[in-house]
Amino acid sequence: MPQDPPLTNEDVAALADYARIALTEGELDEMRAYLNEAMALLDPILSYDLSDVEPTFHPVGGVCNVARDDVVVAGLSLEEALASAGGGVGRYFRVPAIMGDGGAS
Repeated sequence: MPQDPPLTNEDVAALADYARIALTEGELDEMRAYLNEAMALLDPILSYDLSDVEPTFHPVGGVCNVARDDVVVAGLSLEEALASAGGGVGRYFRVPAIMGDGGAS
């Protein structure tokens, strides 16, 4: 299988820009070397003939529910949940605003 050409500083700069990471020229050289070494580690894997292998999307297969059928845990009622909260508004928890002053804009 033909090996891809190594990454250039321009390739790494484009990746860094996409990820919003600022790199100095020295860091760019260091990251290019690191990424090229990491990609070289994949060479043995790329040599396998995988033409008869179907792609999978989950390593375990057809798992749809991991909870045991015999485990049933009753949840809190709305009143119980709100009773232990610092305060509520109707059927909702009241929490401090985390963005702005909490007013409409």
